Amino acid sequence: MIRVMLIAVEAFIATRYAHSVDSYVGLNSAFWTGVGTSNNYAYLVVDDQSRDAVIIDPANPPEVGPVLKEQIDSGKINLTAIINTHKHWDHAGGNTKILDQFGGLPVIGGSECEAVTRTPEHNETFKIGKTISVRALHTPCHTQDSICWFLEDGDDRVVFTGDTLFIGGCGRFFEGTAEEMHKALNDILASLPDDTKVYPGHEYTKSNVKFLTTVLQNDAVKNLESFAENNRETQGKFTIGDEKKYNAFMRLEDPSVQKATGKTAPVDVMGKLREMKNNM
Repeated sequence: MIRVMLIAVEAFIATRYAHSVDSYVGLNSAFWTGVGTSNNYAYLVVDDQSRDAVIIDPANPPEVGPVLKEQIDSGKINLTAIINTHKHWDHAGGNTKILDQFGGLPVIGGSECEAVTRTPEHNETFKIGKTISVRALHTPCHTQDSICWFLEDGDDRVVFTGDTLFIGGCGRFFEGTAEEMHKALNDILASLPDDTKVYPGHEYTKSNVKFLTTVLQNDAVKNLESFAENNRETQGKFTIGDEKKYNAFMRLEDPSVQKATGKTAPVDVMGKLREMKNNM
């Protein structure tokens, strides 16, 4: 099972507080999440059999570094790589400082990520330790080098989606098109098993729910709204199957969504939804 140890910092506020929590959310491996100063998440994934570990999107070394050091010094992990979801500074901007602190690790990510040493092909797979299988899913749009990472350990599955898929939303189309985001969400990610837990790059759920209620009214949206109101973090609490029920960007043929956008063709609906969300 996954052990979660959380370090939290309130967004945009200098005063910081921290707490640690141990819980289990699937996979026979350890797992740590941290919320950075811009509500972004860094994730440490550990294969418990070998203690081999990777750190995903360690954008803020002053927050991530001490956790890694404690885990390494206590013999809990063997840090083997940095993995990035895309090139933006709030995901890959800490790579060089992490490398300076912990040595010459491979950096696995898109071709434009800081200090990258390896960019797997779409659908290429590799292992973390002995038990965790990792598959690279190329999802260009937010940036052209965006990669989502699908992990399996037995029957347990998770996906790290960076700024492509958020809980109840999606990323801005900074370097791509509505057609590319439609493919990323509704072809590539939607094809994953429904029980795959979603770990996005940021905690934007409350904002996303606010938008969803303007374009889609169903029980799934209401349940997500209630959860977001009562929980500070939503990463790993929802699945790809859940997203298909409440995420308007994955419900482009829903009559309510089409009515709200005034569009019917899926790519047109996607584009209009993003425009509407941008203008909220």
